[in-house]
Amino acid sequence: MTKKCGLFLAGLLLTGWTQGLAFTNNILLTGYWPPTNEMLRQFSTNSIQNPGGWQGGNWEGRGYNIHSYFPEFPGGSFPVGEGDFEVDYQDTSKDWARISNEIKPLAIITFSRGSGALDWELELRQRNLQVWVNDYIAPFQPTPSPPDGTAPPGFIRFSSLPMQGIVDAVNGAGLGLNGFIDNTGFGGGFLSEFIAYHGTWYHDEHADPKDQYRNFAAGHIHVGTNVSVPQGVAASEVSLRVLTDHLDTMVPEPSTLLAGLCGLTLLALRRYGRSSRSQ
Repeated sequence: MTKKCGLFLAGLLLTGWTQGLAFTNNILLTGYWPPTNEMLRQFSTNSIQNPGGWQGGNWEGRGYNIHSYFPEFPGGSFPVGEGDFEVDYQDTSKDWARISNEIKPLAIITFSRGSGALDWELELRQRNLQVWVNDYIAPFQPTPSPPDGTAPPGFIRFSSLPMQGIVDAVNGAGLGLNGFIDNTGFGGGFLSEFIAYHGTWYHDEHADPKDQYRNFAAGHIHVGTNVSVPQGVAASEVSLRVLTDHLDTMVPEPSTLLAGLCGLTLLALRRYGRSSRSQ
């Protein structure tokens, strides 16, 4: 890097011009009903929920920090739960705003319990519904509804996860699970689709390369009720490996960013020099 380039980049940093490049290396995972809370426990930084210690820092040396949030279901609290992301519209929206602002994730996977069997179902699309299936605590509908005031009722947002890669990897991992993509349906009109919409909505709001905390991928996975916790742990790790490999092809390395900025800087300086000599 030339002296001129270094000085110019320092000036850009001081003026905040490069703030749009300040994406994090945080991946956000959310769970709801079992097994989707239990299978994400290793990635919780809450020592009460995860007394074994957070395993998500620079997970597997891949350069990404994995953060999970989920409710607990002590005796008598099912199906609402307690803590983060209680199965309630108002609580979900409130926790989503707080946690996403804190984590500023560059990628998101929301999980919830789906139908029976041993499914690992990736949802292609989610709706901004005006009327939802009632939840368990009044008010029974989201407030506001539809939750996304920037889009009309029924507006559809799409998953940006590497879905086929995740399906292929889960099916090839020998876990006994049935991975597939739901290309024709939706998330069900209840809390599953509600939090799934929040994830895809967050992505669409922060997908611009100029966004201060850019998001590169987000989507939802429905986990079958017959999936055991060990199966869920293994499949979530398989899914994360595919996601992080995918992110590696999209997220610029810091050295690449600086080299690109330096190239633009030198080009600008050369143009400036030519225009100055011509005057």
